[in-house]
Amino acid sequence: MNTENTTFIGSRWFYAICFIGLFIVETLIALFVRDAFIRPYMGDVLVVILIYCFVRIFITEPLRGLPLWIFLFACCIEVLQYLQLITVLGLQDCTLAKVVLGTSFSWWDIVCYAVGCVPLFFIKK
Repeated sequence: MNTENTTFIGSRWFYAICFIGLFIVETLIALFVRDAFIRPYMGDVLVVILIYCFVRIFITEPLRGLPLWIFLFACCIEVLQYLQLITVLGLQDCTLAKVVLGTSFSWWDIVCYAVGCVPLFFIKK
């Protein structure tokens, strides 16, 4: 058995590479995809996986509840969208803020966050 490969998968470098790849995919979706499925649904599924990879760059020990915390964080962002945080902060003209924080609440987004978090529970720790 090749121990070099087994130590790379799950390492900080592994999660950093996954984060960078997912960040590029999410950016391309946000900038160029204007459809009825990929942008509104797959982007939300992938964003929780992106956040998971980002956290795992810095926290290497097993965290069984991390997917749940990420789901709750995503739901908090969604609630802030419902409360129109972008407008409250006066950032409605800032494209970056609108892309990062979002602008509209949707129950389907919460469903997508849950779908994205489910496989994270099965990642070998």
